[in-house]
Amino acid sequence: MSQPPLGSRLAGIDLVALGMLCAVAERGSLSAAGAELGVTQQAVSARTRQLEQTLGVPLLDRSPSGTRLTANGEVVAGWAADVLAAAQRLADGATALRGRAPEDASVAASLTVSEYLLPRWLTRLRAASPDARVAVEAVNSAAVLRLVADGVHPLGFVETPGPTPGLRARRIAWDELIVVAAPGHPWTRRRGVTAAELAATPLVARESGSGTRLAAERALRDAGLAPARPAAELPTSAGIRTAVASGLAPAVLSILTVRDDLDAGRLVRVPVTDLRIVRELRAVRRPDTDLPAVLRELLRVARGAG
Repeated sequence: MSQPPLGSRLAGIDLVALGMLCAVAERGSLSAAGAELGVTQQAVSARTRQLEQTLGVPLLDRSPSGTRLTANGEVVAGWAADVLAAAQRLADGATALRGRAPEDASVAASLTVSEYLLPRWLTRLRAASPDARVAVEAVNSAAVLRLVADGVHPLGFVETPGPTPGLRARRIAWDELIVVAAPGHPWTRRRGVTAAELAATPLVARESGSGTRLAAERALRDAGLAPARPAAELPTSAGIRTAVASGLAPAVLSILTVRDDLDAGRLVRVPVTDLRIVRELRAVRRPDTDLPAVLRELLRVARGAG
């Protein structure tokens, strides 16, 4: 059976509904998602129900005790985050073209940096330089290194450990990776787990090439331990947090990404008694590339904030 034309398949995708689905994944409930977006719980429910009908996939499990994402909903939420990020890049790029932003005022950034640090840096940059505009491409750390090495972007931000062949790297901040589990998980009733227990346990993890995953696996290997194969691989931290909160398995995530979940009790931090995972967040650039003034200023802001 032939597929319908691309235009007809895309026409039914509601970006607002995708954003609502991501908010449910992020906040854990329809009401919390509605509060974050400034709409009613009923509006979130209705829009996501329309999205379910468009995709032909059940995304939410609605019951008298509450609403939660289905397993398929968790996967779609991860994809939705990528779609929304791409749509935002398109909008930002169009804005830059209208405003004649210089072509080299762009950066590639790892997903953790782009979601949790870059917005604050860009806000401070605009406060100091109101005309400053920087286009951002959000990808995993391995892709950042490739894009900067290929000259697609003059500057990148990565969270991955190890060498950066052909690129100049400079630390801008420190980040800690922690173990999180769902409330009620057996690990949360203990004082902590050992690195050996962590390595032997299938975790929910990011995709291969993710800086978070590379940093965690490297720390375990440096301790003489071989990490188990993941219980599941998801493309975004939001998807992982939802999967962990649903009880699928624990995960190792940046503390930057889970603070709200810890404060709200959706996730519980599990101490690792004999291992601490601290990594550098670094800026990378080609040594033969001169950064434009706006990116030099962005680097200064990032170092000061870190």
